[in-house]
Amino acid sequence: MPISFNEKNQVFKLDAGNSTYAFMIEPNGYVAHLYYGDKIASDAFEYLYRRMDRAFSPAAPGTTSSESRDVIPQEFGTNGVGDFHAPSAIIRQGNGHTVTDFKYRSHTIRRGKPSLPGLPATFGSDEEVDTLELSLYDEASDVEFLLSYSPFAKYNAIARSVTVINHSQEPVRIEKIASAALDFVDGRLDLIHLPGAWARERSVERHPVNHSRTVLESVRGLSSHQQNPFFALAAPETTETSGEVFAATLLYSGNFAAEIELDQFNQLRAQIGINERTFEWELRSGDRFTAPEALLVYSRDGIGGMSRTYHDMFRNHLIRSHWKDLKRPILVNNWEATYFDFNEKKLLSIAKDAAELGIEMLVLDDGWFGKRNDDHTSLGDWFVNEEKLKGGLGKLAGEINKLGLKFGLWFEPEMISRESELFRAHPDWCLHVPGRGASEGRNQLVLDMSRPEVVDYLFQTICKVLDSANIEYIKWDANRHLTEVGSAVMPADRQKEVSHRYVLGMYELHERLLNRYPKLLIEGCSGGGGRFDAGMLYYVPQIWTSDDTDAIERLKIQYGTSLVYPCSTMGAHISDCPNHQTGRINPFATRGYVALSGTFGYELDLNKMNAEERALIREQVSEYHKYNHLIAQGDFYRLTDPFDPRTVVVIWEHAAKDGSEALVTMVQPRNVPNGQLFRVRLRGLDPAGVYEEEKSGVCYTGEMLMNAGLNVPRYERDGAGELFHFIRR
Repeated sequence: MPISFNEKNQVFKLDAGNSTYAFMIEPNGYVAHLYYGDKIASDAFEYLYRRMDRAFSPAAPGTTSSESRDVIPQEFGTNGVGDFHAPSAIIRQGNGHTVTDFKYRSHTIRRGKPSLPGLPATFGSDEEVDTLELSLYDEASDVEFLLSYSPFAKYNAIARSVTVINHSQEPVRIEKIASAALDFVDGRLDLIHLPGAWARERSVERHPVNHSRTVLESVRGLSSHQQNPFFALAAPETTETSGEVFAATLLYSGNFAAEIELDQFNQLRAQIGINERTFEWELRSGDRFTAPEALLVYSRDGIGGMSRTYHDMFRNHLIRSHWKDLKRPILVNNWEATYFDFNEKKLLSIAKDAAELGIEMLVLDDGWFGKRNDDHTSLGDWFVNEEKLKGGLGKLAGEINKLGLKFGLWFEPEMISRESELFRAHPDWCLHVPGRGASEGRNQLVLDMSRPEVVDYLFQTICKVLDSANIEYIKWDANRHLTEVGSAVMPADRQKEVSHRYVLGMYELHERLLNRYPKLLIEGCSGGGGRFDAGMLYYVPQIWTSDDTDAIERLKIQYGTSLVYPCSTMGAHISDCPNHQTGRINPFATRGYVALSGTFGYELDLNKMNAEERALIREQVSEYHKYNHLIAQGDFYRLTDPFDPRTVVVIWEHAAKDGSEALVTMVQPRNVPNGQLFRVRLRGLDPAGVYEEEKSGVCYTGEMLMNAGLNVPRYERDGAGELFHFIRR
């Protein structure tokens, strides 16, 4: 089994793919972290456990100064007993005290992996994953912590989660709970994370960890555009292709915090979980609370190796959708073509052009419901605006289906407009704090998703719409962050539970819809990529990557997103030029090259396309069908870095897992007159194989392409690009 416990040396050893993770029960009952890294056959890790008396490091009761929690790396950090790092858990008892101390009590090892109630979680068969459940007990508070570890046999990945159980006779309050913690003896590592903003999501930032506590977080109610619930720690010499990486991502779509802290001894603690700034949970006698899952990944093959592990894990052990292994329909969304100004005639005109060009689905975006002619009204009123769509959605969908197209629809379920029938009927259903005004974003408020009656209303009204027409796709948007996070039905001393309960309510609505409509394709969205996280992928197989559809900007956005998330999850469309976000004009062909590395579609008015553009659309549709298996299921290699100012041409590659073919995408963001000639080395090929480049007919050995490289063409204009398809003969 990939999990073993040596009773003699009290060492737990977890093997995940080509990695090993080890920790031990100390003689005093605490649990010390020993090793995480490349696979080791032996379980004799006890020699790594070192007691050391360091100045001014207090000893917890029942321990000596050489066993201080301030010095010995731990599996889960205590609070208030000599560990001065950020704690992994804080429990406040009825007496007001928050000292949280826990020791080993028992453990179980089982085949397979249990699900988490009400939360997203990775999954696997008994042959693919085992689970260790480690019981830590705080005697003074009578609270138990169940630490769950699930190493996957095929991948360098370990799923971690924590459940807190109150065995005492009085309520306690969870003030903080991390989902996973990692302690490193030598913490001189680089931190890699994904900061951003609206239309600039998931930039890549890397810098050495310094002697401070760095917090990557969201308090916006969503995982956010500004930070992603992910971090990686890499050896300073680590590159895209080589070196060690230790990474963690949280399967959660709300407020999170990743804490990275380098101490005075150059030891490092890194942990990730729900953000304590906006969280508290009352745990009554006998109750339990389960924290979101974190997924740890180790790579000895650089940042690229880390990414491909996450990609495979998400595709095979997280996404459950009917669509996860299916080719997604090529869609055209009417938003940038019409905004709110549309009627049935205009939509059918776009649909007719779409059918002629080989596009497979029309998606009707914002403006189809209530009295919605701008963004000031009607959110929450999920019934058809028949002034625009006479005969309703059933008639429209039927006409579109007759053209051979599927029909999809935009929703923003979590939001409400002041000017709406729903708000007039239930003004207390929005998040609010008594005595304070409610902030608005995009002229809208946020529904209190922590309330079961709100979730019930949304489920019933959305089902009514879905049952009224043949709707095969939903774009689920959320266009503002959460403020005045208060609920009219929660007692005063439990208001800090609302943020987490909101996320649970949103997950419940997704789960209920998927149970009722198992073949429904849902695309997540939050002002673009503001909720692009692993938690959402448990419910939706794809997420709109960014509202910025400019192809040159998308090179960075999709590159950064690919550090964690597979291309099959990235909503990517060809839009109009000048681009509606940047004003930039890019070649139509290049816009297609970039969008092909995603779910692929169009965000423009097909009626305005000239003959040349229509011919290119037909060509792009053909390329999508030809290459999508590589893009959706192959290995992704980042060959040049768009964040590096020295990069002239941005290049990435999709390679078949069996090495039988590869697709290389090249785009030059800016032309450099009289620029340098260079080559790029491909990856993922069979060294002994002979590969023909389909367009030119030139043959190369895999060894030549991976070692000597491929000549990169000189492009004579900004935004020029090209595709190269290599097939093993």
